[in-house]
Amino acid sequence: MSQEQQKRRQKNEDQQHMMSHEGHQQQQQREPIKYGDVFNLSGDLANKPVAPRDAAMMQAAETVAFGDTQRGGPADVMTTAAVINEQAGLVGHGDVTDIAKNQGVTITGTRVLGTRMITETFAGQVVGQRVQIASTHEAAATVAAGEVEQDKLTIGQALEATIQTAGNKPVEYSDAAAVAEAEMRATGRNAVLQGGYGASAHSAAAYNTGMIGDENKIKLKDVLAGASRGFPAKEVTRADAEAVAHTEQRNSPNLTTHPGGIGSSMDTAARLNEDDDDLR
Repeated sequence: MSQEQQKRRQKNEDQQHMMSHEGHQQQQQREPIKYGDVFNLSGDLANKPVAPRDAAMMQAAETVAFGDTQRGGPADVMTTAAVINEQAGLVGHGDVTDIAKNQGVTITGTRVLGTRMITETFAGQVVGQRVQIASTHEAAATVAAGEVEQDKLTIGQALEATIQTAGNKPVEYSDAAAVAEAEMRATGRNAVLQGGYGASAHSAAAYNTGMIGDENKIKLKDVLAGASRGFPAKEVTRADAEAVAHTEQRNSPNLTTHPGGIGSSMDTAARLNEDDDDLR
């Protein structure tokens, strides 16, 4: 083989190697961000792509528990990863992880001598844990009484928290039915109040039915504003949450609840109220 032939052969091999390397890089770039990439997890969940509806569930839980999502917290991290995955075309906007759908999200708090250990779990695994220092007054009361009594989350608070997680969602009949059910549970009445939140939500859903496109439709944030003050201060129970979620699901064309929606917020509030060491 001549020297010229050797050079051409080497050049071809170098080009093939480069193309193979570039192809490998492109394949790597097409890999979605998985839970194991952003959290210290094990098992099947670690290998699952971060999905948009998973992030919405986490957002709903933090909003109900803390009043908003926590900067740099699990919901913030999941939302960023889910957006990147969706923009890259690696997950769909409505995707949800089966494990998360079945096991959900929980936020619990344990109080010890003026501090709270807050633990956030997703699909049964811990994704966030931090210590929150109580105020001087609260710490003193904790030492004196051994426990600080906290107010339970109310139905109105749970509904208003939905504004943060699904506020821009156009009101549908499933949402209206859920709001009406929540209002009846809060007031103890068996009928929708004239001029109440449920009636307003039904009017919004009827209006939206005749509209083309979401831009001019009435949103959840428009009908749920002020719910924390507009509803009687009835705490959310497991029975309340199940009734509202069932009503939303039964009236949905897909027979599902909206991630981060009314049923989801009520469920999170009920979970927190069931915890003896309630964060609120």
